[in-house]
Parts: sequence; C-alpha cells; structure tokens
Amino acid sequence: MSEAASSTTEGPAWSTWSELIAVVTLPRHLKRTITVSLIVGTVFVVMNQLGPIMAGDATPLVWVKAALTYLTPLCVSNIGILSATRRSDSARRG
Repeated sequence: MSEAASSTTEGPAWSTWSELIAVVTLPRHLKRTITVSLIVGTVFVVMNQLGPIMAGDATPLVWVKAALTYLTPLCVSNIGILSATRRSDSARRG
C-alpha cells in the first residue's frame, strides 16, 4: 500500500491532496460511492426527469440533467468518506 493511503487502525487516512485522492480511489470506497450514486441517482432521475423521458419529450438538456443527477450522491458519499477518514491535527504533528 502506498504511503498516501497508509493504514491506521481504522483504515486509510488523509491530510494532503494526494492522500485524499488515494483514499477516494480505494476500490472498497469506489464500490460504495458508486453503488450509492447509482441507487440514489436513479431515484432522483425517476422523481425529476421520468415524465419527459416517458412522454418522449426529453430534450438534450433533460438527458444532461439526468446524467448530472448521479453526481450529487457521488459527491455527498465521497464527502462522507473523506470526513470520516481525515487525519486529525494531532495525528499529523506526531
């Protein structure tokens, strides 16, 4: 395992941008965040864009909105992982 994603007793932690990327791209974190994004994003698309899509009135803008809808849960779940794995100031110093 790289130094950026070095393990602590709770798992990988981060305090720099490169460590942040390493934590977010860990396979177990990617699996979780992508799963959340697909489930929650699909619910959001159904609630917000299904009408025009089913009616055949979906414009390119509707399709762009539908695709972008998956980014919200992806970002939120990544923020959750990052807030749970951030190395505290005392751990960074010592």
